[in-house]
Amino acid sequence: MRNQLIDVRPVAGGIGAEIFGPDLSEDLSEEMVAAVRSALLEHCVIFFRDQKISDVDLARFGRQFGELAPLPPHRQFPGKFPELLVVDKKPEDKLNFGWEWHSDTSHLEVPSLGSILVAKIVPPTGGDTFFANQYLAYDSLSDGMKKMLSRMRAVHSNGRILRTLAEGKTPPRGSESMSADWAEMWATHPVVRTHPETGRKALYVNEMHTERFEDMTVDESQPLLQFLYEHSTRPELTCRFQWEEGSIAFWDNRCAQHLALNDYPGHRRLMHRVQVKGTAPE
Repeated sequence: MRNQLIDVRPVAGGIGAEIFGPDLSEDLSEEMVAAVRSALLEHCVIFFRDQKISDVDLARFGRQFGELAPLPPHRQFPGKFPELLVVDKKPEDKLNFGWEWHSDTSHLEVPSLGSILVAKIVPPTGGDTFFANQYLAYDSLSDGMKKMLSRMRAVHSNGRILRTLAEGKTPPRGSESMSADWAEMWATHPVVRTHPETGRKALYVNEMHTERFEDMTVDESQPLLQFLYEHSTRPELTCRFQWEEGSIAFWDNRCAQHLALNDYPGHRRLMHRVQVKGTAPE
């Protein structure tokens, strides 16, 4: 799809499009920003290639879509600015950042609107990222399931993340209650959220953060949650993005999940990211 400002080329049937035309090292006009925003809202994640941008450029681009979300002090990169996240998997590292399907920061009361990630160093092969359309995940549920989920809320936490980092491996299925004991932050959100800009409904649970349903135990919640995790990331709902140096992905956390593959042992993968502040899910 080409308009007067950008060329939008879908990459899969369910989600994602590459954007050609903008130079993100320069200030974009209001019309260009509106065209990019429109593409993001339609495709849930958009990609740019061959962008030579600094961290200042990255932050400026992000601010054209809203205020940037600051990071907690332990994640901030010294000498840069408090909104810059440096994702650096070194050759000797075993775990990677974003190792399970998730929507960024859903354990916060106000999760981010979206994330913008630029590739600085990529492995010779591997390190791709998958994205999944949560509008389609919701749309493809039965009417009975939609009706039931519309009344439900879920508790999201950082317990699974903290346990994984401490133990150095992904917790096995069946030990979700143990992971919940690690949590230090919690937030409760609707299981089905309404996108504030498009008005469309999207499934809003994810394996990395969702702990349980409100007013239910962790163990009671697992059968339905595990079904929803698998349903929401079915292959036909996804696209796969192969990174190159200078590639940028901008995804909408309100309607998309993502997962970073860890298939490049012995190689470095360096990415810089900013996040745009969102609103509380409704």
